[in-house]
Amino acid sequence: MADSQTLDRLYQAILNRRGADPETSYTAKLFHRGRAKIAQKLGEEAIETVIEAMGGDKAKLAGESADLLYHLLVLWADAGVKPEDVYDVLAAREGTSGIAEKASRKRGKV
Repeated sequence: MADSQTLDRLYQAILNRRGADPETSYTAKLFHRGRAKIAQKLGEEAIETVIEAMGGDKAKLAGESADLLYHLLVLWADAGVKPEDVYDVLAAREGTSGIAEKASRKRGKV
């Protein structure tokens, strides 16, 4: 059974496979192909997730969501972003209205 630490364990597994043989590891193959390819795969998975969300099949949506999260974690690892970095941002936003939070980001832009 998965728990709240599943993403952290997956992230660590991704880091561990970074230097593996691209012929035997899909994760290593993504890293080998570079950030643009990783981002492209993330975009493809996002589209597939949206399609399944509109289709109404919970199991298919869960599967595509897992693919989306995996590719997002690969992108984070490639960019040097740790899950804790994202958790910190989410924690800082906790309790803030989404509308107010978005407005504060717009005010900060030049």
